[in-house]
Amino acid sequence: MAAASVSVPGSAGPAFNYDDYSFYRNLSDDELMQLAIERSLTESHGCSPGAENTRTSAVASRPDPGTTPPAPPSQPLQQPPPRAPSPPPCPSNPPRDDNQQPATVVSHFVTGNGKRMVAYRRFDGTLIEIKPESEETVDPLVKAILSGDVQIVTQIVKKTGCNILTPNQYGWIPLHEAAYYGQEQCVRALLRVQPGMINKRTLKDETALLLAVSREMVSCVECLLENGANPDIVNKDKETPLYKACEKENLEIVAMLLNHRAAVNKNCIQGWTALHEAVCRNNVEICEMLVKAGAKVSIPNIYGITPIFVAAQSGRIDALRFLLKNGADINSQAADGATALYEACKNGHAHIVEFLLSQNADANKQGKTGLLPIHIAAQRGNDSNDLLTYGCTHKSDKAVKIVSMLIPATSKARVRRCGISPLHLAAERNRDEILELLIAAGFNVNATLSEDRRNMYEDRRATALYFSVINNNVEASTMLLEAGADPNLDTFSPLLVALRQGCMQTVALLVEHGADVNAYIPTHPTAFPATVMFCMKYLPMLKFLMDNGCDALSCFDCVYGSDPHPPLKTTRARRVRDSMREESTEKTCVQFCEMVSTDAYSHWAGPIIDVLLDYVGDVKLCSRLMEHLDDYDDWACIKEKAMPPRPLLQLCRLKIRRLVGTHRLKKLKKLPIPGLLIRYLNHEERCKDVSAGLGVYS
Repeated sequence: MAAASVSVPGSAGPAFNYDDYSFYRNLSDDELMQLAIERSLTESHGCSPGAENTRTSAVASRPDPGTTPPAPPSQPLQQPPPRAPSPPPCPSNPPRDDNQQPATVVSHFVTGNGKRMVAYRRFDGTLIEIKPESEETVDPLVKAILSGDVQIVTQIVKKTGCNILTPNQYGWIPLHEAAYYGQEQCVRALLRVQPGMINKRTLKDETALLLAVSREMVSCVECLLENGANPDIVNKDKETPLYKACEKENLEIVAMLLNHRAAVNKNCIQGWTALHEAVCRNNVEICEMLVKAGAKVSIPNIYGITPIFVAAQSGRIDALRFLLKNGADINSQAADGATALYEACKNGHAHIVEFLLSQNADANKQGKTGLLPIHIAAQRGNDSNDLLTYGCTHKSDKAVKIVSMLIPATSKARVRRCGISPLHLAAERNRDEILELLIAAGFNVNATLSEDRRNMYEDRRATALYFSVINNNVEASTMLLEAGADPNLDTFSPLLVALRQGCMQTVALLVEHGADVNAYIPTHPTAFPATVMFCMKYLPMLKFLMDNGCDALSCFDCVYGSDPHPPLKTTRARRVRDSMREESTEKTCVQFCEMVSTDAYSHWAGPIIDVLLDYVGDVKLCSRLMEHLDDYDDWACIKEKAMPPRPLLQLCRLKIRRLVGTHRLKKLKKLPIPGLLIRYLNHEERCKDVSAGLGVYS
């Protein structure tokens, strides 16, 4: 059977058979790689000789107007001569490894004398060759255009019969070069020879007119328009010459294009029109010219952004006034639901906010995120650099000013329907001055997040107070609590957060305003208050909680008692057996003895038990707690302290505290009661004067 014939696309060789691959079967991997490298180098020198005769454009380097035209770009670099291949050549390269390194690495550098050099290195860094960059020759016609010599341009075109419609590698013809460099006379000379090329495009779809406009070559623009250049041909980005003229803010060119009936409402690739660009530049004069020529003031781009939105977003007050005067919709919304007022607040343009509100902008329009302008101002108000415009000397001053302007224009009922209060955002971003302003304005300090917004947080936080506490912002927490914030509304109590952070000031503040010192974690049930768990390593904080009514008795309530306890780390089989018990229908609670036996707390077990014993009467320690107290000799006194019966003084103290109540105990100092008794009731009997007076705990 004849072998199937296969041809490789792009290969210069003839078709070959599968049998030709048999040559590579006896080659090692290194030999195959070397063969591929040599094959690649050989093919790079197989270019047609006619490529060197292609005329090169000076467009590779774009100088600013009025500067000397740059040298044309260099020709493609020549590769170093390849080494002779060891195996005989084949019709096709062998299958190569995708991870194969490139044969050579080319780097360019400039010597101290300004000479441009090129270095060739192997993929392992070994130097192959250093040589000067090859200088490409500039086409005589292009050179004459760059120098503005019309006579030479005419001679070359007429005498040599040069084809001025032949493009270079960038798709440029001599007319493009002349327009780009502002050589009006050369443009006229070329158009006299071939007037039909006036709208010819480059590879980027740029016409000579667009190039002249981009470079603000007014005389060339006028010449091209007079000779019939189409002002509505767009480039690859769908930008028209009029769009480019507005981008350059060149009134003269804009007027020329409009006088030649350029389309004013054409969209670029992003949907922007010339009016969008003029508004973004705050050029009212160009805006007026465009509107008189028929530009629509409310035309949206692909994102639904109208010119008025652009003016508010970029802080262009003059353009904004002009648009409103000419019928723009002040409450138009973008694709994401944002309004001009929304964007002005987002970017911190206080003067724009004031102007829009004076023109009856609706402050109660929601974006797709459900937020109102006041929400955006509360969280991002002081992130703007537009301070001096409004006369503010500090960012926070300007932020407060924006929020204060929005408060009377914002409906509190609409805020409630949003499912989030600006207080939440101000507290989250630590905007204390804005928080104070919102509280003074009567916003509900106990407003909670809606269910969908609460689910966005793992801890299911709900109140502004929670945000302040988790940020460890004592000042904001104080403001909220003094304004009536309830510290017990969140699923995970703010007091637990403060205890975990170890902030005694915040803990005391929350307890003073009624935080539940016996708070639990619903998702992680324990047999004792979770507040105890979060302050086991900080005994003064644990004592503070006990002084304020924390339940110490539950810490000694163990279901195993004096019986042996199960191991802390049970196997999966044990957990399955436990789950089959009748009593395990409810979720098992973690006991205090289990928690204190973990590696994090076991070396603190004795002092923790010692503190808790001061707040309980007769209790019986379970076997696991007794094991802990037996671990250290210094804890023997704690073990004796737990042995019944407890001292009568201790039992009397507990009885008095229970009858008086925790809140009334804080006011004992104001009552005519002996100081020794007050200190004793507050567990301060270890002081010398107390021990001397009561004879306990020397």
